[in-house]
Amino acid sequence: MRKADKKQAEEFVGLLKRAHTGIKKSLENKKRTEALELLEQCQNCAIRLGDIIEYMEGEDFVTVRLLEDYCETIYQMYEEIRQQGSINANKVFKSLHKALICIENSIKNDISVRTEAVFLPYKASMWDSLESIWREADQDPECDTYVIPIPYYDRNPDGSFRELHYEGGQYPEYVPVTDYREYDFVNRRPDVIYIHNPYDDCNFVTSVHPFFYSKNLKQFTDKLVYVPYFILGEIDPGNEEEVKRMEHFCTTPGVMYADQVIVQSENMRKAYIKVLTRETGEKRKKYWEEKIKGLGSPKVSKLLDTRIEDLNIPEEWRRILEKPDAGRKKIVLYNTSVGALLRYEEKILRKMRSVLQAFYKEREDIVLLWRPHPLIQATIESMRPGLWEEYREIVAEYKRQQWGIYDDSPDLDRALVMSDAYYGDESSLVELCKIMGKPIMIQNVDVQ
Repeated sequence: MRKADKKQAEEFVGLLKRAHTGIKKSLENKKRTEALELLEQCQNCAIRLGDIIEYMEGEDFVTVRLLEDYCETIYQMYEEIRQQGSINANKVFKSLHKALICIENSIKNDISVRTEAVFLPYKASMWDSLESIWREADQDPECDTYVIPIPYYDRNPDGSFRELHYEGGQYPEYVPVTDYREYDFVNRRPDVIYIHNPYDDCNFVTSVHPFFYSKNLKQFTDKLVYVPYFILGEIDPGNEEEVKRMEHFCTTPGVMYADQVIVQSENMRKAYIKVLTRETGEKRKKYWEEKIKGLGSPKVSKLLDTRIEDLNIPEEWRRILEKPDAGRKKIVLYNTSVGALLRYEEKILRKMRSVLQAFYKEREDIVLLWRPHPLIQATIESMRPGLWEEYREIVAEYKRQQWGIYDDSPDLDRALVMSDAYYGDESSLVELCKIMGKPIMIQNVDVQ
């Protein structure tokens, strides 16, 4: 039984207790009709409670049988009062109270509480930020988990919604997916909801469906948990310049509305608390200290659990990776970010062409695995539409030549585990490569 349902059952018991006191007083004051009406109400209340427990636990459940006994006791008391006209009030009260105590104890001890946890990823490529939490919850025999991918919109340059996307079919086979249209948030009211998109209506590139904004989800659960989909470079919380650079990550709607925020480290936790305390006042510091948890990023757990022998490598990738002597070429992961494109515009496109030309010359020994940020197309179309045609041409030419790998799949961990080194923009992938001990080189747009 869910926590909310058990609480409701306990509230029913409280109502019955008050009704028993009312029956006793009515009989003491010779108000027989009033006592009979209260007994009828007790009967109806017990039947309703029995229906709830039977639905949750089954018709043969011990509490259901005790409620049936209770209803029989009410019937006997009712008939005795109706036929005799007068009856000992204490006797009636004690009989009803004894039966109700058995029910109360059974609800407390025999009905176990189950937790319902809902996970709301929006892009399949970002699922790794929630997966390890989901796995742990899914292995708990007293927890029911639901992975519910949510739809999201691309935005037009004016901020209006454009195309609606739903990636529910792109998750690993071992992840059971529930369609967001089939889950009733209002009536089910999950015990905990996990989100990894914190922006609500504050993102200029994409927006999850407004129903799934954190400020709206808050009303459907007692515990809304935000886990960032990204990893930031570790900082010194005592370094004011570093803390200032990450302020916008700390004050998103998801952080503000969540009941708990899980960040990648204790230092990051301290930085969040510092920023949020400045934003809301010193009196709120304890609130943020309790709310922000530096428990680590699930992205790291997922990555470290991924073994290269378990990877599903497409056959066309294998052909590119193989040397004529049956050896394997080195793989360089090339990551292009949203931030670099917005900052450098045409300059970064020229850099991309330069990089592709350089690696083309080394194609006999090195394979470039180009993995752009999953929102790069939506970003160009929304915020730099004039760059779209040239960017699309660069990608199309690279894919057509087939000397390297273009990876826009949801599986980030495959690219990271396969690669021998990292080259590209500053991004959360850099932090993950550091954890894996892979060589890292950041591209310089001024070097063409």
